[in-house]
Amino acid sequence: MSTALVTGATAGIGLAFARQLAERHWDLVLVARDAERLERTADDLRTTYGVEVTVLPADLTDRADLRGVEDRLASPSEPVDLLVNNAGFGLKRRFLDNSADEETAMTEVLVIAPLRLSHAALTAMTGRGHGGVINVGSVASYLPRGTYSAAKAWINSFTEWAHNEYRPRGVTVMALLPGFTRTEFHERMGVSRQSAPDWMWLDVDQLVAEALADYEKGKAFSVPSARYKVLATAARMAPTRFLQRFQLVGRK
Repeated sequence: MSTALVTGATAGIGLAFARQLAERHWDLVLVARDAERLERTADDLRTTYGVEVTVLPADLTDRADLRGVEDRLASPSEPVDLLVNNAGFGLKRRFLDNSADEETAMTEVLVIAPLRLSHAALTAMTGRGHGGVINVGSVASYLPRGTYSAAKAWINSFTEWAHNEYRPRGVTVMALLPGFTRTEFHERMGVSRQSAPDWMWLDVDQLVAEALADYEKGKAFSVPSARYKVLATAARMAPTRFLQRFQLVGRK
């Protein structure tokens, strides 16, 4: 039986990963801040799919909590075969309208946590000669949209390098680049569904199904849906001054 550790596992993309992996008979380690919600999620997965589910409450901005997750990934007696770095949040306001502490907390979750958790996971996985990491990024990484986009651009660069570095050692590293997705993410930011056209919103279950299929193919990047593949390609080619016209899409 394989084991996956999923961060941000109680809602949205993380929960969809947990459910689809459980459906494939993977045991799970679920990481999130809300211990009560973690337990409810774990109970539901155990009952529905008959898999083993361990909960690991952790605030990834807290270095002691983060170290606990790193230790679980590094455990030689309870190996983790797949790490899904999914935890994240966004800030609705622009850079100077947020405090430096708010911006730092977001960077801790979007960059520092994936870095440290990947370090722990890859050390163990390369030692065993197999395993994988899925880093949840964003198509926003191709847009000039402040520190969120910058953090997701870091995910792209890190993942592409790690994919090529560790593939010869039996480990697959892939970045998932979703666009607007029907989850709690934007609601927690205070952003309405009307902030982007209906056609831009993705179904979370289909998104994760495509991501897992791409992971099994050994891809370095997974961009869900044909429309976002086109948008991502166009964004990489378009001049920055043109892309800045779309700063407010998804922020209302």
